[in-house]
Amino acid sequence: MTATTFALNRPEGHARASGSLHSEWTKLRTVRSTVWTLVTLVAASIGVGIIACAETASHWATMSLSDKVGYDPTNLSLSGLALGQIAIGVLGVLIITAEYSTGTIRATLAAVPNRPLVLASKGAVFGGVALLVGEVVSFVAFLTGQSLLSGQAPHAALSQPGVLQAVVLAGVYVAGIGLVAMGLGAIIRHTAGAISALVGLVFIVPLILQAFPSSIKNSVSQYFPSDVGSAMASVHRQAHELSPLAALAVLCAYVVVALGIGAWLMVRRDA
Repeated sequence: MTATTFALNRPEGHARASGSLHSEWTKLRTVRSTVWTLVTLVAASIGVGIIACAETASHWATMSLSDKVGYDPTNLSLSGLALGQIAIGVLGVLIITAEYSTGTIRATLAAVPNRPLVLASKGAVFGGVALLVGEVVSFVAFLTGQSLLSGQAPHAALSQPGVLQAVVLAGVYVAGIGLVAMGLGAIIRHTAGAISALVGLVFIVPLILQAFPSSIKNSVSQYFPSDVGSAMASVHRQAHELSPLAALAVLCAYVVVALGIGAWLMVRRDA
């Protein structure tokens, strides 16, 4: 059977799905913002982790007992992801809002009228790239940070209990927060508005919670993305912090809700 005959005999839905995936992959890899935001993610995540580990290594001998008790070398080396998440979030927003701002979303929906399929294809392509980059950044940041701590302060190894899980889940968090941002982009359809909503969710609301009584603050803040990411990238749990797997479940809920509402609105609204 020839390749042409095989293509003609494939179910229409399969052909449309594969074509949509190929189209989204082409868009992602040919847009200049993809390269720059991923470079920012890598530089911020690894760079901040290097600074944090180098600073701790140089001051370990003079650190207070309370700081040493709460010390988690794995989480310390992955601390740069708190800043790098904004870069992947910006890219997640741009994946969809850029098409709305330029009007090219009309051509996309004309080629693939199934709007949930369009969003699913964007999510699959972008999520795969974000997961790959997130895992690479996570492992590089961990290995680099631990090499700086070695000989100066207690350090971690991937063979130690919980360490490999924390490093892997840190990369998963990068992909997850990117998909949440993409969902916000589909909901708001405006780049500045979606990025502002992401920054508010990740940074501003947790800061506002600091003004509330500890009973409220501790019970609520653990479910916000910043605390979820910290829990996923930690080996030693802090007080009022979710377990890594519980934090992963919360992150998945964020992704499902954001993309689910985004898909529902795409169907109901005009392009």
